[in-house]
Amino acid sequence: MKISTKGRYALRFMIDLVQHGNNGYTSLKDVIARQDISPKYLEQIATALGKAGLIQSVRGPQGGYRLSRAPEEYTIGDILRPIEGDFASVACLENTPNLCPRYENCTVVHFWEGLHKVILDYLNSTTLKDLAERHRTEPCTDAYDFVI
Repeated sequence: MKISTKGRYALRFMIDLVQHGNNGYTSLKDVIARQDISPKYLEQIATALGKAGLIQSVRGPQGGYRLSRAPEEYTIGDILRPIEGDFASVACLENTPNLCPRYENCTVVHFWEGLHKVILDYLNSTTLKDLAERHRTEPCTDAYDFVI
């Protein structure tokens, strides 16, 4: 599993809303300036997160974006899923129940199911609040300091 640039930017966007939202709306222009994300790219991310109900938006001079709920109520999986899709490491795990005709006789399917469970458990055990607080106390100084 590899998280795309969009997925990484979505997390940065959501953390920015936590840190700079102050219970109000944050303009994309301000997020773009702080996060150095392309406007078109961030608009696509905001659209996907909005359709998933994770953020709210208001147009106009005092408009912008804000979280739909408290940061501790979002898991990283909640945020990445609308951007990345399913986290299945192999195609046969994309459907529940597993529709693979070889499922009953597959010698490695349990390994893939175990890997899938570990990934989902990790993504669903870390909250947006956890990441925002960690960033406040341990800001990234290099690309490899903040591995998710």
